[in-house]
Amino acid sequence: MPRFTFAQPTRLRGQVPLLGDKSISHRALLFSALAQGPTRVHGLSIGGDVASTAQCLAQLGVAVSRADKVTLVQGLRDWSSPTGVLDCGNSGTTMRLLLGALAGQAGIRAQLTGDASLRRRPMRRVEAPLCQMGARIELSPEGTAPVQLWGQPLHGADLTLPVASAQVKTAILLAGLRASGPTRVAEPLPSRDHSERALRAMGADIRYHDGAWQIAPGPLQSLGLWEIPGDPSSAAFAALATLLHPNAEVVVPQLCCNPTRLGWLCVVERMGARCQLRDLGEMAGEPVGQLLCQSSDLHGVTVAATEVPGLIDEVPILALAAAAAQGTTRFCSVGELRHKESDRLAETLRLLAMLGVSAHSEGDDLIVQGCGSPHFWRQLPFEFDAGLDHRMAMTAAVAGLVGPAAVTLADTQAIATSWPGFIELFQTLTVA
Repeated sequence: MPRFTFAQPTRLRGQVPLLGDKSISHRALLFSALAQGPTRVHGLSIGGDVASTAQCLAQLGVAVSRADKVTLVQGLRDWSSPTGVLDCGNSGTTMRLLLGALAGQAGIRAQLTGDASLRRRPMRRVEAPLCQMGARIELSPEGTAPVQLWGQPLHGADLTLPVASAQVKTAILLAGLRASGPTRVAEPLPSRDHSERALRAMGADIRYHDGAWQIAPGPLQSLGLWEIPGDPSSAAFAALATLLHPNAEVVVPQLCCNPTRLGWLCVVERMGARCQLRDLGEMAGEPVGQLLCQSSDLHGVTVAATEVPGLIDEVPILALAAAAAQGTTRFCSVGELRHKESDRLAETLRLLAMLGVSAHSEGDDLIVQGCGSPHFWRQLPFEFDAGLDHRMAMTAAVAGLVGPAAVTLADTQAIATSWPGFIELFQTLTVA
């Protein structure tokens, strides 16, 4: 993919049509593939990560087709051993959720791998609880992909996760659908609940009781039609570009307003952001609304450890907001950033240093000393190489759009895994 330079436009105006939420898109494909009957999915994300899930399902014998912006998934409760290795690309969600879906399918044998970034990400956190349910999974000596899996009968278990993770929780719940008894999974803090909402809507016997989710074995029923709202993690980049730009007003329609996904919005509102959610409704069990954002002066805040599971993916872009704010912002207990597509804690600090912003880590905390305005960031243009990390690439792009120094991305390929059309969208907003 080509290099691209992002520079501050005179103004940002217009609407930001989001791709369908990536987390829900993965689940729409996987859950529909396990359900009885066909499902028509509207608004599926077209990013590379979701495409990896679709390709893996096709290799497992599930019919997935797309026409006129509608994806048809033909449910197939019992999948078949894949033809070839399951390549999950850059998507940890694909790999971890597939492990849960495959673990209890007796007779299946599969190998899962991914790109260089995914092969560095920890898989022990999902392998360990699944093995407590009787799964047979083999990781590399480092606890990473490639992963070998042999499907076999599972039994229910009472599990407590050491780290809040929607991906691991979902893998366990999917495995629980095929276990011989009920499965309970507790987290230290709540993580996003798209899986629980969808499983309940699809007829699963799932409930929250005494601090844990419990699921009983049983089939899933097709939703028939699954409509996917706009991705709130993507919306964070559009919103922060608007808030930090000196002359901007942007509307984000059909935004997924699931409260477990809007932690970043709660933080920027505390920082003084001019944001308004309106026209709230519902789409396939998920709350949906329209977000209006305007240029804002921000101030530093403390982001508590209890908030982090709901905004961990947005910490880099929130750190950019902190760099433009007046005063100091502390992000508590964000060590999980070290285990993403890159070491995002180190990469965030590297980007802020290139902007001339004072920031450092103390253990698992990130502390950013705000400059008061992007106007006081570094004045000279620079290049940033985000490697395979799409969120770091988009954070650097926003830095170029709102600051005095143009930022050149050495490679824009990473953005396509999350938000194809990101560059074209902001080109449209700058001339609106």
